[in-house]
Amino acid sequence: MLESLSSKLPAFYRLMRIDRPIGILLLLWPTLGALWIASGGIPRIDLLLIFALGTVVMRSAGCCINDYADAKIDGHVARTEQRPLATGELTRRDALLAFVVLSLIGFGLVLLTNKQTILLSFGAVAVAALYPFMKRVTNLPQVVLGIAYSFGILMAFTAVSQQIPPAAYLLFIANALWTVAYDTQYAMVDREYDLKIGVKSTAVLFGDADKAMIGTLQGLVLFAWWLAGLRFELGVAYFAALALAAGLFGYHQYLIRDRLPEPCFTAFLHNRWVGLVVFLGVLAGV
Repeated sequence: MLESLSSKLPAFYRLMRIDRPIGILLLLWPTLGALWIASGGIPRIDLLLIFALGTVVMRSAGCCINDYADAKIDGHVARTEQRPLATGELTRRDALLAFVVLSLIGFGLVLLTNKQTILLSFGAVAVAALYPFMKRVTNLPQVVLGIAYSFGILMAFTAVSQQIPPAAYLLFIANALWTVAYDTQYAMVDREYDLKIGVKSTAVLFGDADKAMIGTLQGLVLFAWWLAGLRFELGVAYFAALALAAGLFGYHQYLIRDRLPEPCFTAFLHNRWVGLVVFLGVLAGV
């Protein structure tokens, strides 16, 4: 059994997307930013480690349940046809088991915080597990993903102060909208395939209005971040970072102008710099 597991380790590594850390970064920057704001400066080292490791573990768990749900779809899409379940290197049972194990590890980390954070973690896992299946029933699965990717912000506040200040919901909303924007860029890459096999997404829903909708979402994200900066009394450096983030969003619009798959994917990947810039703004502003 151990020999069989050992032979599958490279496939599990790819299943969890450890070799493609973009999802970790998109989840990490806003979560750490919230932790810094909640702490009023440098957070406790134990909380920093818990949330950093928790981000890696839970994003990996999300990839496992996503591939479990998409096992019969990924083989029909050029970008995903080499994923471990699509090639037969791993089974759906393997993916489900990996999701459970990783979720338990994540829960173990949360147990090191407090009651309020533990209660929020149940909602976070439930929404994360629900997201992959939403692609069959609604054209708004990205909204569900946005909520899942934003739970860490609320949990950061409860871990520090056992409560969620009203302004924290501005960060939650901003991050959820940002997730919808960049995951729509991601969905534009596969839209041709999704239309053929019946997978739903905001890219399919928006159609020819996709660029305008992404631009609108990006504008709302900046507005929510700006309001949050005012409420948390962040400094000038934070608002300068938002101006830079606005420029990066403009560059994304340039990349997706012709709706070509490769530039759309580049725009999606480029959001890691948006997250980093805003996080650095928080560090300087808090």
